[in-house]
Amino acid sequence: MERNIIVLDTTLRDGEQVPGAKLNVEQKVEFAQQLKRLGVDIIEAGFPASSAGDFQAVQQIARTVGDTVSITALARAVQKDIESVYESIKPAQNPFIHIVLGTSNIHVEKKFNRSKDAVLEMGVEAVKYAKTLLPHVQYSTEDASRSDFEYLWATIEAVVKAGATIINVPDTVGYAVPDEFGELIRKLNERLKNVNPDVLLSVHCHNDLGLATANTLAAIKNGADKMEVTVNGLGERAGNTSLEEVVMSLKVRDNFYHAQTAIRTAELLRTSKLLTLLTGLDVQVNKAITGENAFAHSSGIHQDGLLKDKQVYEIMAPEDVGADSMELILTARSGRHAFKNTVERLGFSTGDSDDFEQLFQKFLVLADAKKEVYDHDVFQLASNHGNHDASAKELYELVSFQVITNDLYPTATVKLKKGTETFRDSSVGEGQIDALYGAIKGLVGLDVELKDYKINSLSRGTDAIGRVNIRLEYGGKTYSGRAMDTDIIKASAMAFLNGINAIILDNQAGR
Repeated sequence: MERNIIVLDTTLRDGEQVPGAKLNVEQKVEFAQQLKRLGVDIIEAGFPASSAGDFQAVQQIARTVGDTVSITALARAVQKDIESVYESIKPAQNPFIHIVLGTSNIHVEKKFNRSKDAVLEMGVEAVKYAKTLLPHVQYSTEDASRSDFEYLWATIEAVVKAGATIINVPDTVGYAVPDEFGELIRKLNERLKNVNPDVLLSVHCHNDLGLATANTLAAIKNGADKMEVTVNGLGERAGNTSLEEVVMSLKVRDNFYHAQTAIRTAELLRTSKLLTLLTGLDVQVNKAITGENAFAHSSGIHQDGLLKDKQVYEIMAPEDVGADSMELILTARSGRHAFKNTVERLGFSTGDSDDFEQLFQKFLVLADAKKEVYDHDVFQLASNHGNHDASAKELYELVSFQVITNDLYPTATVKLKKGTETFRDSSVGEGQIDALYGAIKGLVGLDVELKDYKINSLSRGTDAIGRVNIRLEYGGKTYSGRAMDTDIIKASAMAFLNGINAIILDNQAGR
């Protein structure tokens, strides 16, 4: 019998805990809308008790996509956290509260410094209180894979009797191995169904040993009803279980798992690329399913086999995940029709003729500079087209710049615009980027520290688009900025300004 596996995406909560992956409210809502298109069953939208900004983001997501997608958010086993979750998610049609509390000896003894009975009672009381607010409550037994089994089960049994409707079993530190984790889930599932067959059994695995996907699949094979995952495997340390890897494993190996999800797999690559665009965190080129080389074949033997029959070396079609088996190489002579076809094929709207014409003119400039334009180029071009808030009068815009590099006094002069005002300043630095950023810092008046600077080539050729990713630290928080241009100095300036503007937006949200 084919089982339906519920997919909870926690990219906006656990995934966002990655340093530098912080998103503003608008970016979170944009990604949540894509998760809705992807077909996830549940979005864990954040940790609302952590900050006013996170509360606002969770609430806005509940209002925006909570009509068709179930929304939850994380709470510790304390009343204040539970109330914060309730207030932020209650605009959704099908919200539920997610409570987490440790069950391993090391968590009970070192983290809480209480007896096992006292910690268990904390969990029971938290569930009872949450049930007075909403009918559905998920309880996560943090660090379950390192817990004493009988205490773990005693906790689960107690919180189910208190009203928990979903039990989540996390491999919090990525300690489990597939056979062991699968057996744990089998034993828990057997006991849980005897206590209350309506309670869902869920898993949440981390990738510290590179086993998150394997552990999640082992859990599903042994009775788990629900999986908690992130796009691109984003998450703390080595990350979480990769949504796309488990979904496609279930689809390709349906004959083994006899399980399916509601995920629209043709949206997988688009979702992955949007997350990369928003966070600036790249996917490794050989990443399964969504890596740039996931469907690339360089070996002559492989190419010969593929030309005879794609199934010789492909277990799934690129189109299944939203990738293209062949790129249409565009040039300045390709014309509007060919360009429009590519833009639409990549998932962007071309309905507004004036807006499309502006995008086409940008394409011509790029095509003249690069000679050949690939799908990757068009995706980045369309993604950034009009991607700014014209009403945000407090944000900075790059007007012009000049950089002089030499061995003695590398100098930069920068002109910025903020609303109707323009500002100009010059600075000397250790190098051209240091001088450039010094001039910008002098103009914006924020004491920021550059924590990371990275340049990537996004396309082929000597005139390739360069993407600059930077991370800034301000007020004890980390912010990311990114920008693309064929001129990497210009991209560096715009990336720095994007980071500055992220700080300004965050401060506005916290007012």
